Amino acid sequence: MKSELQDIIVVGAGIIGITAALRLQSSGRSVVVLDRHDGKPRASEMNAGAFAFTDIEPLATPGIMRKAPKWLLDPLGALSVPPRYALKIAPWLLRFWRASRSGRYQAALKAQADLMGTAQTALESLIRETATERLFRREGQLQLYQGEREYRASLPSWDLRRAHGIDFELLATPGAIAAFQPGIRSSFTHAGFTPGWINTCDPALWLETLTETYLSRGGRIIRTEVGSLGLTETSVCLSGPQGEACAGQVIICAGAWSHHLAGTIGDRFPLETERGYNTTLGAGAFDLKTHLTFPGHGFVVTRIGDGIRVGGAVELGGLSLPPNYRRAETLLTKAGHFLPELKCDGGRQWMGYRPSLPDSLPVIDRSPSDRRVFYAFGHGHLGLTQSAGTAELVAHLVNDTAPPIDLTPFSARRF
Repeated sequence: MKSELQDIIVVGAGIIGITAALRLQSSGRSVVVLDRHDGKPRASEMNAGAFAFTDIEPLATPGIMRKAPKWLLDPLGALSVPPRYALKIAPWLLRFWRASRSGRYQAALKAQADLMGTAQTALESLIRETATERLFRREGQLQLYQGEREYRASLPSWDLRRAHGIDFELLATPGAIAAFQPGIRSSFTHAGFTPGWINTCDPALWLETLTETYLSRGGRIIRTEVGSLGLTETSVCLSGPQGEACAGQVIICAGAWSHHLAGTIGDRFPLETERGYNTTLGAGAFDLKTHLTFPGHGFVVTRIGDGIRVGGAVELGGLSLPPNYRRAETLLTKAGHFLPELKCDGGRQWMGYRPSLPDSLPVIDRSPSDRRVFYAFGHGHLGLTQSAGTAELVAHLVNDTAPPIDLTPFSARRF
């Protein structure tokens, strides 16, 4: 790494880091990105490609901890905790339970809705700025329910969407569902359709395009591992095996590894990892008309390029346990049952790390230890969705201008 003093260093070239770097460039700042990427496909490239602006409800909902025993007993369930990781994650689960209490849940719901509104506006602006409408599909989303009971249980979440001005249509027959998406098993009797749902054609191509735009505007990416932060009177320095780099301001967008860097200057965060699994099938696997979500089973079916990606679920298993690809196989088996015409052979499996904080909200704030260090991480499974909004808020923080929403719920001090 070069030793001259930089204006801004962003740590992490995933979707949060690159979008933030691009937004800071547009405000006239000089930005260098440091990234440890090892060449393996990461969450920013292998997610479902969805901008889920309608998903405003936090994961920590009132009463959710009654389901906790099932998380340990069903390793292939929609949300699971590997038994050998249970003791390590217990403090995080305690915070998660506290976040699910009514008052804190309501506050997180409002904050999530505010961030989603900012993110949607910022994404549309970014699409126009980069002339990339060709990389998006505006085909809506179907949330599918098996039977009246499951549908009735979902109605409070639709009431929340209505209260926040989200457009949707509820469907009460298999025939009505088939009008949006043929080929779904008739056991799915009800659904909700959100027409404003947006997907990128391919999240890897979207990240690549933003990266190329950043580089074409004079940005630089240095492939290097950052092990620690150091604070001097004149700069913030980042150290690793390849040397040291210093800047006037530093932004940590290192995903599931962010808390390790923050800890080197004394900032502690209860960051855990939602390990997500998927299988990508080749061209012709299914004639998908719209993004499909199966909330009762915790997975989605989405178009990626000419192929189909089946994935989702949450495994709270940290960074060290080996992948359990039976989870990907289980999701694909279910998808094949629910979509009888789906061709399930020849798929490519993947597992990735999604940084998750117990109240379902990211940290978007200055470091409590030093005002020159900024944090933007902890988006869970909503990193792609909230990336442009996060970049907008980071730019306001770094440039010391008034943000469009209250940032208190995203404070680095809240833990």
